[in-house]
Amino acid sequence: MRKVLFFLLAMCLMAGTVFGADAELAKKSTLEEILKRGELRVGFDAGYMPFEMTDKNGRYVGFDIDLAKEMAKAMGVKFVPVNTDFDGIIPALMTGKFDIIISGMTVTQQRNLQINFSDPYIVVGQSILLNKKLAGKIKSYKDLNNPKYTVVSRIGTTGEMAVKRYIPKAKYKSFDKEADGALEVLNGRADAFVYDFPFNVVFVAQHGEGKVVHLDKPFTYEPLAFGIRKGDPDFLNWLNNFLRQIKHDGRYERIYNKWMKGTDWFKKISE
Repeated sequence: MRKVLFFLLAMCLMAGTVFGADAELAKKSTLEEILKRGELRVGFDAGYMPFEMTDKNGRYVGFDIDLAKEMAKAMGVKFVPVNTDFDGIIPALMTGKFDIIISGMTVTQQRNLQINFSDPYIVVGQSILLNKKLAGKIKSYKDLNNPKYTVVSRIGTTGEMAVKRYIPKAKYKSFDKEADGALEVLNGRADAFVYDFPFNVVFVAQHGEGKVVHLDKPFTYEPLAFGIRKGDPDFLNWLNNFLRQIKHDGRYERIYNKWMKGTDWFKKISE
């Protein structure tokens, strides 16, 4: 009988310890900090069409921006944009410059070693913009795997990773901004630009109709997700439930159609 009582007492003490630890973890969650502060600070790098851009009035707009605003609204807090260079966006998150990355970031194993990701909010892949002189000659990324071709992308992105992995024999040149890389092909200084399918679609519609060739079948699988600091299960749980909710109540569809299918926003964006 004493053994049974001792066992039950031990179990109660363990349960109390675990509950206490869970309560302390919840208090340290970024979610609690956001609610206390009354602000959701979102890190992104403006210039990635159609995800995050600057309009002609200097305001941040785009697919990610609208998702972030919807997220802040659901929390009952103010949306605070924090424009940050993409190559330093993970260190900035880890040092507390903002609460979350919503910047068209692809989930990779390397990045996942540094930060945690939510469930994907959209899946994209790499496609190719070709110089028009190569129309009919290049039919897939495999045809570009030759030292005579110059292939460009943006530094530190999955576009760059794709070039190095799938087209290693081509000459490679990187750019700080994706638009500069695409313009390099448009202006005849490079043979191909490898980057995310949505960006390439928009670039062709805005600048390259008849001037570049879009090989529009993505050759990689790339889920994009929200990035947060490690060790925060409460925030991660909230984000995944938020995604499930908006994808079933029409909010996500409305935002998607506006930026991924619509073209009305083109004329409002700074060149």
